[in-house]
Amino acid sequence: MAVINWQKSSYSSESANCICLAAAPERAIKIRESDEPDVIITTTADGLRALLRGFKAGEFDHLTS
Repeated sequence: MAVINWQKSSYSSESANCICLAAAPERAIKIRESDEPDVIITTTADGLRALLRGFKAGEFDHLTS
């Protein structure tokens, strides 16, 4: 089993609720949330880019109310 090298944003410091990213084989990107590290999604660079654009545009804000 391959070791996954998770990276957390330096903006997260020691707080919880952090998103961690890791490179995966075949140019995939793995994403997990620090509170539930066993839940991992895999995407592509284009998929991650679209997700981040959606966050910045407020497309998911309705899910937090």
